[in-house]
Amino acid sequence: MNNSRLFKLLGLIVGVVLLNIVVLSPGLLGVQIGGDSVIQTAFGVTLLVISFLVLIYGSYVLLFKTSAPPPVKDIQSHEDYINALYHYRDIKVLKKDILLALDQLDRIDKKRNTLLDVLSQRFDPTELSYQKFKSVIFEVEKLFYLNVRGILNKLGVFDASEFSAFAAEQNSGRFSNKLVQEKTKLYNEYLDFVSGYLGANEEILLKLDKLLLEMAQLGSADYKEIEDMPCMKEIDALINQTKFYKQ
Repeated sequence: MNNSRLFKLLGLIVGVVLLNIVVLSPGLLGVQIGGDSVIQTAFGVTLLVISFLVLIYGSYVLLFKTSAPPPVKDIQSHEDYINALYHYRDIKVLKKDILLALDQLDRIDKKRNTLLDVLSQRFDPTELSYQKFKSVIFEVEKLFYLNVRGILNKLGVFDASEFSAFAAEQNSGRFSNKLVQEKTKLYNEYLDFVSGYLGANEEILLKLDKLLLEMAQLGSADYKEIEDMPCMKEIDALINQTKFYKQ
């Protein structure tokens, strides 16, 4: 369960408990179960039954029911990407890829914060060197999230449930070998696209690790020396190559 669903479930439980306390506490509304008033007893029992049903249904929706993923164009924040990927986490053929994508999202967030922290210790924000490092960090992060968007775009048209059912019937003899091969090839192409994006993001994370090491080894360096750093050249080439393909 992701954090937003956990908070919603806790909020539901707290809300139901507070409602029952307010209604059934003698010092508040004072509805009594088993007292002299049959109406109060009936109302109290009804409230408890409804509260129980609300908790059961709410827990089911928040714990087990899969909601539709948000449109990729509406995804903006780091948390949005996590929530969108969570939609696919229980699909068997995608589970390992989704877990890796979620792990990569966690790592990119930590690396960005670490890089910015080291950067602020090494340089003054007014220096050109500081601005160069910072712009590169954010450009690489932007490229990382573009790859995640690519994954989500592919998953949006990938009917994994249909493929799972098809795969289960491959040995039943209901379909010709040619159809089985063509459909399997098509779905494998979808999975290859996802793996490609994951590989690209793993490369980005590796380059950020190299950049962090080079930054940590710096004493004082001017703007030109920073441009000549091996990892900075690699990252600049990666960013420029991506811009070329986007044109």
